Amino acid sequence: MSGAPAPLARVRNLGVRHDDALAATPADASLEIRPGEVVLLLGPSGSGKSTLALTLNGLIPHAVPAEVTGTVEIAGLDTRTTPVSVLSTHVGMVFQDPDAQLVTGTVLDEVAFGPENLRLPVAEVLARSEAALRQVGLWERRAENPDRLSGGGRQRLAIACALAMGSPLLVLDEPTANLDPAGIEDVYLALHDLVRHPDGTTRDRAILLIEHNLDAAVALTDRVVALDAEGRTVADGSVDEVLRGRAEELHAMGVWLPISTLAALRLRRAGWVFERLPLTPDELRAAVSAGAGPVTAPPAAVAPAPVGEPIVDVRGLTLRRGRHDVLHGVDLTVGAGEFVAVVGANGAGKTSLVQAIAGVVPVPRGTVRVGGVDVARTDARALSRRIGFVFQNPEHQFIAHTVFDEIAHGLRRQKLPEEEVRTRTTEVLRRFGLEDKSGQHPFLLSGGQKRRLSVGTALVAGAPVLVLDEPTFGQDRARAEELLRLLRDLQDAGTTIIVVTHDMQLVTEYATRTVVLLDGRVRADAATAEVFADEALLRSAGLRLPPLREALRGVAHPALAGAVRLADLPGGAA
Repeated sequence: MSGAPAPLARVRNLGVRHDDALAATPADASLEIRPGEVVLLLGPSGSGKSTLALTLNGLIPHAVPAEVTGTVEIAGLDTRTTPVSVLSTHVGMVFQDPDAQLVTGTVLDEVAFGPENLRLPVAEVLARSEAALRQVGLWERRAENPDRLSGGGRQRLAIACALAMGSPLLVLDEPTANLDPAGIEDVYLALHDLVRHPDGTTRDRAILLIEHNLDAAVALTDRVVALDAEGRTVADGSVDEVLRGRAEELHAMGVWLPISTLAALRLRRAGWVFERLPLTPDELRAAVSAGAGPVTAPPAAVAPAPVGEPIVDVRGLTLRRGRHDVLHGVDLTVGAGEFVAVVGANGAGKTSLVQAIAGVVPVPRGTVRVGGVDVARTDARALSRRIGFVFQNPEHQFIAHTVFDEIAHGLRRQKLPEEEVRTRTTEVLRRFGLEDKSGQHPFLLSGGQKRRLSVGTALVAGAPVLVLDEPTFGQDRARAEELLRLLRDLQDAGTTIIVVTHDMQLVTEYATRTVVLLDGRVRADAATAEVFADEALLRSAGLRLPPLREALRGVAHPALAGAVRLADLPGGAA
C-alpha cells in the first residue's frame, strides 16, 4: 500500500530444521509486521511458532544451531548476518519459559540489566525500569530475588524486562500462560498502552503475540497469521477474515479459538444461526439472546464419578520459602477417584501445596499422607508408585538424553523386563503424538511437546494419584482436549487427579471439586458449580468467571440456562 510504513519484520518462506530433526518446522512461513500492529500467530503445537520467534532476534541460528532457509529481516537487517546484540535493540523477547531469561539477584536489577547493556544513562535506566515494573505490578517487590516470585510473577518480570528495552517490536511467546485471570487483564491493559495512544491511535511499536488464551488476546489483535501442522502459512488477514471467516478450518487444525466461538460452532450444529460468529462473551450473549436458535433440551447431566476413601490427607501444612510463609496451616482431604482443581491468584501457594503433596518439597510443619503413608518419611522410589507429579515447567523434570529414555526411566527403576518397558513406552509415545520424536533430546522439543512428554513420564508408572501443575500450558486445542479426556478416562478408572491451573474454563469443564487458595490459606473448598456461582468469592481471590458462564449469564433460553461447560450445550462435540 502506497505510503505505508516499512515493516519492522519481514519473514519470507522461512524454514528451520534443528539438528537431529527430520523435517523443518516451520517449513514455509511468511508474514510481515508493521508499526502499530498487533499480530497474533496461531498454529498447532509443534508447528514452529516459538522457533519462528527465535529467528526474529537472531538466537536462531547464532545461538541455537539450525539450518535456516528463506529470509528474516528486522528493520531491513538480515538476521542471519546481523549480531544478536544489534537485533536486540530492535526486538524485545518474552520467552515461553520466563526462567530462561532471568539472570540477576533482584527484580530491579533484572529489569535494568538490558538497558544497562545499551549503555544508557543511569537516570534513564532507572526511569525505564520503574515504569516497566509499575506496568506489570512488581514495583513494590523490586528488592526481592526473582526466585521468590511465583511462576506468574516471573512471567510478569520477563515482560517488564522486554518493556524496559524500548524495542520497536515486542515478541511475546505465551505471555499469560502462568498468570491468574486478574494478572492477564493487567498484562493486556499494559500491552494495549504500548501500541495505542489514549485517543486510540497507534504508536510506532508493534507486537507479535503467540497465545493460546484467545479470549484475552482477541480484543488487542489487529491481524492473525495461522500456520498449519507443518509450519506453512495458511492464513493471514484481519481478525474478521481469519478468526470469524475461517473458524471451522482453524478448529479442524486443532488451533485454539475463543470459548465463545467454540460455543457458537457447537450451537450451529444444533441448528442455531449466526450471521457473524461471536468472538467474545458479549457477542455470544447478544446473539443467543436474540433467539437465533431452536428450542432444544440441553444434554443430560452426567453423574459425577463416585468418591472413594481419602487417599490424600493434609493436616496443618505450613511451608516457608525464604523468609516468607507461603502456606499457613492448610488442611485438605482428597478422596480416591476425585478430579480436584486448585486455583487462586499468583503467589497464593498453589504450586507449593501440590509440590508438598507430591513430596517434591519437604514438609517442615504439618503432615501429608498419600495412600496412608507419610510423604516426609517415604523414599522417592516408593512415593513414585503412589503419586505422579508434572511440573509447571516440564524441563525441570527431564533427566534422560532421548524422549524414549525419558519415558522409560521410571519403568526401568521398577526393574521391569526391557520388553515390557519398550512396549509401555511406545504406547505412551503413540498416545501423546511423540513417536517420531523418540530419538530426540527432550530439550529440542517444542513447548507443547515438552509438556506432553512430562505428562507421559508421570502417567507411565500408573500411580493411583496424579498431580499436574498447569497441564495444558503450551498445548494446542486438539492436544489439550486429548490430554484432558485422558485424565477423565483415568479418573473413571479410579485414578485421583489434582490439577493446578489458571484456566477457569478448564476447571469448569473437568473438575468436580475446586479448592480456592488465597494468601496461603484455603479460602473455599466445594463443588465446582458452587464455587463458580459465587462471583464475589472469585473476585476476592483474583479470579474471574469462566468465559462461557460470563457469556450466558442472564440468558433465558431453555437450552442454555444453567450451561457452564461446552458439553452442556446442544450440538454434540465440535
